[in-house]
Amino acid sequence: MSSKILVDELAGKTATGNITVTSEGGSATMQLQQGLAKAFISFDGVGTVSTDTSFNISTLTDNAAADYSITYTNNMDTSNHPITGSVVGSGEINYYSFITSAGVAQTTSVDRVASVHNNGSSNNDQDPVHLVTHGDLA
Repeated sequence: MSSKILVDELAGKTATGNITVTSEGGSATMQLQQGLAKAFISFDGVGTVSTDTSFNISTLTDNAAADYSITYTNNMDTSNHPITGSVVGSGEINYYSFITSAGVAQTTSVDRVASVHNNGSSNNDQDPVHLVTHGDLA
């Protein structure tokens, strides 16, 4: 049985590069392609930064303490795309951090972020740092 037939049988519809899935109740549909992460990276941000794993990231740059730039292999279609991150898994005790803008506007090809301590007063290198980008590719 071909994958297209199988998808059709599961109440999905296919088009070139798209799969639309109908919800369990049948009232909502979602293009599966739009719900997928378009890029991600996990890296060691302490000392010399090094990538642990990544997808659609061509370059990781360490700009300053806990200030990083990621360059996409395939650009996003707009500079207003969501990027989220965490330092979950950090070995530092009681370190609560959030990922925020590093004060540089987003572009379709590069995002610059900082890992900031929850008190908002300091950037602090962490291992690991995780970033995920959603949106549409160009």
